[in-house]
Amino acid sequence: MLDNLPRGTIFIEDMEIGMSRHLEKVLTDRDIEMFAEVSTDRNPVHLCDDYASGTMFKGRIAHGMLTAGLISAVIGEQLPGHGTVYMSQSLRFLAPVRPGDSVLATVTVVSVDIAKRRAILECACIVDGKKVLAGEACVMAPTRAFG
Repeated sequence: MLDNLPRGTIFIEDMEIGMSRHLEKVLTDRDIEMFAEVSTDRNPVHLCDDYASGTMFKGRIAHGMLTAGLISAVIGEQLPGHGTVYMSQSLRFLAPVRPGDSVLATVTVVSVDIAKRRAILECACIVDGKKVLAGEACVMAPTRAFG
């Protein structure tokens, strides 16, 4: 397995089942506020302590798609990296992510089709050892044939 390669583009020809990359990020209040502004999702469960304390979550939570964005960052920057085109993404939100949580986003190759330049990637986000997001992405990976 080539799991110790430095960050950067991994061509479809070099991808192997089991290859994995990750990033870890603490989601801050600022991250949540900026995501609300960019996405225009200003649901008070994300932004208002008083409102959120009365919900099933008993406090504010990060946008699920903000957490999912960390998966996109791993795919776009590391595996496969620059030049990758998203084809599809499934997501299951398993537990809330709160401001201040450190989220570990991991992407792992589960299948590779070199002829079609497609890879299927298992995606997960973990907080304190608990899986908070799970899913699968299909991407078109860069190829050496074009460069």
